[in-house]
Amino acid sequence: MNPDPFDALGLPARPDLSDEQVRSAWRAIAAATHPDRPDGGDLARYTAASAAYAQLRTPWARSEAYADLTEDGEPDTSPLLAVPADAWPPPVPPWQPLLNLAWVPARIRRGRPLRLLIRATVAAALSLVVLHLIPGTAAAPADVGGLIWWFVLTGRKDLAPPPER
Repeated sequence: MNPDPFDALGLPARPDLSDEQVRSAWRAIAAATHPDRPDGGDLARYTAASAAYAQLRTPWARSEAYADLTEDGEPDTSPLLAVPADAWPPPVPPWQPLLNLAWVPARIRRGRPLRLLIRATVAAALSLVVLHLIPGTAAAPADVGGLIWWFVLTGRKDLAPPPER
């Protein structure tokens, strides 16, 4: 098997290739080398191209294959490495997201507090109904957790934007 799947498909070794670029490269090689062709095709090249396509089929897999190539000593031409270290934003301290919670009451007041209250009431009422109908079963905590998750995801629309926006 070819250690460089990008080379097997005739593609540049870049993790930002699109799915269509990889698929069209594989289809071109497969059409030219398939063993069912009248001339017999090229089984070795077809097999290598199919394995490379299987390895590069998804964006995540392409980035993994690219990372494997760069670990083996090939030079990295990533534009991110050209940026000086002092140009990167400073890391966020772990306590910083907790400060954003201090803005929640103000965001509720400036947002749509009545709609948020209605959502909270619906989530609480449905949670009580679930706990009343199926108490003590394994599904009850999952259902209540799902209702809480629904409230968190849908309730964000009723908050005012954060002050830094």
